[in-house]
Amino acid sequence: MALDYPTLPGDIDHLIADDHAAVDRQFQHLEAGRGNRRVLVDQISFQLALHAFAEETVLYPIWPEIGMTDEHDDAEHEHQQIKDLLVVLGRTDPGETQFEEALAKLIGVVRHHVDDEEKEELPEFRQKAGAERMAQLGKEFLAAKRQAPTRPHPHAPDEGIAERIAGMLAKPLDHVRDLLSGKQKEMATDPSGLLTPQAQAIVDAHSSLGPLPFEILEPDQARKQPGPKEAVQKVMAEKGLEGPEPVGSVEDLVIPDAANGQMRLRVYKPADAGTEALPVIFWIHGGGWVLFDIDDHYDDSCRGLTNKARAMVVTPDYRRAPEAVFPASHDDVLSAYRWVVQHAAEIGGDPTRIGIGGESVGGTMTAATILRLAQAGESVPAAAVCVYPLTTGEQFGESMDDAADGRPLNRALLSWMAMHAFQGVPDGAKDPRVDLLGWSREQLALMPPTLVITDERDVLRSQGQQFAQNLEAAGVATTHRHYDGVMHEFFGAAAVLDEAEQAQQEAATHFTRAFGAARATAGAAPLGGTSR
Repeated sequence: MALDYPTLPGDIDHLIADDHAAVDRQFQHLEAGRGNRRVLVDQISFQLALHAFAEETVLYPIWPEIGMTDEHDDAEHEHQQIKDLLVVLGRTDPGETQFEEALAKLIGVVRHHVDDEEKEELPEFRQKAGAERMAQLGKEFLAAKRQAPTRPHPHAPDEGIAERIAGMLAKPLDHVRDLLSGKQKEMATDPSGLLTPQAQAIVDAHSSLGPLPFEILEPDQARKQPGPKEAVQKVMAEKGLEGPEPVGSVEDLVIPDAANGQMRLRVYKPADAGTEALPVIFWIHGGGWVLFDIDDHYDDSCRGLTNKARAMVVTPDYRRAPEAVFPASHDDVLSAYRWVVQHAAEIGGDPTRIGIGGESVGGTMTAATILRLAQAGESVPAAAVCVYPLTTGEQFGESMDDAADGRPLNRALLSWMAMHAFQGVPDGAKDPRVDLLGWSREQLALMPPTLVITDERDVLRSQGQQFAQNLEAAGVATTHRHYDGVMHEFFGAAAVLDEAEQAQQEAATHFTRAFGAARATAGAAPLGGTSR
């Protein structure tokens, strides 16, 4: 569960609670007897080692200074118990009496520790240290994780442990890879047992590439890590499949951004497009406003859509945070959409048949763009597709708990993205361009026919489902498609994942149906889509 008092995504107590939620969900998998028991315990050990080290070097040394000496001593004692148990679990195997007894004890100790921290110690610390200090400590907490020792240290003395561990902060980042005797190649997979075999193969492939946790890295480091695109490519190579999916043409244009600069706009056209003006799908990539660009995983989505819908797909390479924080990405997307409407005919598109869609925060910006167009009195697109969209900055719904440990997007990574996206703009997540669940019935009714796609192993699942319900209640022609057994970022994996192929076809059909309706009423509405 989330803390029961307000925090910002980068606050140290918020980050700590995210870690707690992910580990507890993994405990639940173990208790339910599902998933890969060995990998679950190895991942828990990895996360607890980083978490404990960061708390001991950043948080706990402050507690005695502000009158929390008893809390400091209790917390370090419990950490010592946890480390002792982790060593036992690392030396034994699932099914062995020693392993199962240590695991049962670990679950009990950790849950007691979490309960104390979240209900008593962290609220007391925030009150005594001051809310304004939480964000800086959050940065230090993540920095400590990046430099954590490679193994738990159960035999460190109780006295002076923070000082002794602090001397190890010079360890380079890559040493984290050595944790658990080279088992780092299983640290980024999803061992819950809840994914389909095809989806499991993708997350296993990603993990085998040895990425460090995105959520502890600096943005420039995280962008260099292998992502969904590399995972799909690895599975394709293993299956002897060639890629990427061929299309008629791909061209990069340079257009103005919203800050008097320039951005790329990539244009995909299907083969044998002919000379007739093509319907246009304006597709917005995701990445939490921080990661990824149009060269990444979303290239596969665009190729699939242009072939399935027999449409031109255009996708903007908007500015990203933290170099350009909210609302820079939103402004660039709106600017690019307006450019496409104005120049569609020049690039072979039909300005009377334009749809808009996107994945993750691309889905967020899909709805936000429509809202701003409608409020400005401009025509809105003929149709919208929101694929696992973020629809609120709050930790909303049951998926924040039951998918807290999801891969590739987990709760900690979601907070990390928000921390960077809204840096210096603490109220940004409350803006209507982000808080879609806060829209009035009148605002919701501005949306054209909308397809919302959600998936099971995704922290954004609940808020996407709620947005679809809100749209339907407001009278919008709404289709909600949910896919079990798959994860966030599945949509672009059609080459190796049946559900992705189905979802892309669903999106293409949604667009082509709207394009057909737009053509039938051409001339009745202003250029650019459906008039409001």
